[in-house]
Amino acid sequence: MTETLSAAALASGLSWASGLRLYMTLFIAGWFGRTGWIDLPPALEVLQSPWVLAVTGALFIVEFLADKVPGIDSAWDALQTFIRVPAGAVLGAAALGEMGPEWSAIAAIIGGTFAAGAHVTKAGSRALINTSPEPFSNWAASTSEDVAVFGGLWAAFFYPLVFFGFLGLFFLLSLWLLPKLWRGLQWLFRRLST
Repeated sequence: MTETLSAAALASGLSWASGLRLYMTLFIAGWFGRTGWIDLPPALEVLQSPWVLAVTGALFIVEFLADKVPGIDSAWDALQTFIRVPAGAVLGAAALGEMGPEWSAIAAIIGGTFAAGAHVTKAGSRALINTSPEPFSNWAASTSEDVAVFGGLWAAFFYPLVFFGFLGLFFLLSLWLLPKLWRGLQWLFRRLST
């Protein structure tokens, strides 16, 4: 039971975090696996490769910097829409790959959904935050996302029940926030079109 819970937390954590910071997620998982802090499933052991760590580390730096610049962060999020969601599905499936094909399929569906939910919440929030003329709210939001991803992954790797509580709170907050984001984005598009 504990092994199943840990595998589910790993799949969910990687999928959710990829919706916010894909390259940070890949780098942290690979680094933790390489240092022996966690045991990655065979399908994810490739993340431990020095070459993969070098690439994900470089992309993590690019993502980190792009996310701190108002406007560029929204362009980056728009581009990442086509990368983060499929990556979340793949990571979810890979994390549960040893449990059988039906579990991989379920994990891919749920993983893609978690990644999409996190990505839409992040991208919508940041688009509205970018309407503020000062850069500090953008930096605060970006830094909060960095901390949330690291903390969420830490909990998913070492404290699965804590992670599931955190994930539930995140999605409750997202459900509350999404209608407000939608209205805010509609207002922004109307303002830009006039």
